[in-house]
Amino acid sequence: MENEISHDSLKNKRYEKAVEVSAQLFLKNGIDSVKMTDIADECGIGVATLYRWFGTKNGITIEAMTYMWNELNKMFSGIFESEVFLSQSGIKQLNDLMRMFIVLYEAHPGFMRLLSEFDLLLISEDIPKKDLKEYERSIINFYPVFENSYMMGIADGTVREIPDIRMFYLSFAHTLMELSKKLIQGELLPNDDFSHAEEELSMIIEAAVFFLRKE
Repeated sequence: MENEISHDSLKNKRYEKAVEVSAQLFLKNGIDSVKMTDIADECGIGVATLYRWFGTKNGITIEAMTYMWNELNKMFSGIFESEVFLSQSGIKQLNDLMRMFIVLYEAHPGFMRLLSEFDLLLISEDIPKKDLKEYERSIINFYPVFENSYMMGIADGTVREIPDIRMFYLSFAHTLMELSKKLIQGELLPNDDFSHAEEELSMIIEAAVFFLRKE
């Protein structure tokens, strides 16, 4: 029995290492450039074992993207429960919360670039939605905190009531994420100028805060 537990523990560690190594390789080289043999060589696990564990490269890619989102969630955990954050007015909390999208853009450009590539992979490979349930759960969801800050703002008089706060949040979250990915991809057209990327993101946030603020 003890040997079985030790064997399972070792297998889990090797499995986790394969996911972590694949995430590192994807960040460094992009998803398309990394082969299963590259992952196997880097983590010292047989390529046949990787296929047995993950089925396909798509399988380990989904696991790696889920792992990276979970790591980002750990980094942000605790910020919005801190006394400093909670002592602010509702409108200031909402402003700080939306600026987390700028933090994602500035501090994790490699991951944001990888998200664009992963989105294209999901489309081109027609990956079933049932295979993406864990990935979807891992994506940073600021909405519960956003809703709490909105309700605080209603209570303290700094935020006005709007008909559908969830729709408002989703609209601006999607806008900020997609703009971040476009800016990170780089200038493509002759008239593109992304030298003021942070200001572009900030302008969207300022518009959202202006809309929410109670005069």
